[in-house]
Amino acid sequence: MIYLLRHGDAEAGGNDAERRLTPKGQRQALTAGRALAARNASIDACLTSPRVRAAETARLACAALALQPEVAPELDGGYFDALALSAGRGDVLLVGHEPDLVAEVARLTGARVKLRKGGLAIIDRSTLIALLAPADLAALALQNPRG
Repeated sequence: MIYLLRHGDAEAGGNDAERRLTPKGQRQALTAGRALAARNASIDACLTSPRVRAAETARLACAALALQPEVAPELDGGYFDALALSAGRGDVLLVGHEPDLVAEVARLTGARVKLRKGGLAIIDRSTLIALLAPADLAALALQNPRG
């Protein structure tokens, strides 16, 4: 399984690579991690864009998953190959940016989707299993007994 998480809401303006998450973006990231934990997602690794907003999203989401994210320069913007990045790692959470994530969903599955900030796409081989908006993730997170 490949999980594609778009970074949470971020500050406007300034140096693009250094934009931080807003409080809303922090909540979105925490919620995504809690939702994955509530669904008992067995994620083996998390790779993130080096941009601050994505790295913060990964760190906050991974807290609920007992994972330590690692930076993948391939996710910094532009084309990337999710299958190559995840090879040999098991189920992987990739945290990145638009339009790169939806382009990868389309390449892998043929599906044309819209991925909101803090949203998640789940792919199993060439099938889009789920496309979850932040509100969907919030509903799932409420089912998490670990909080």
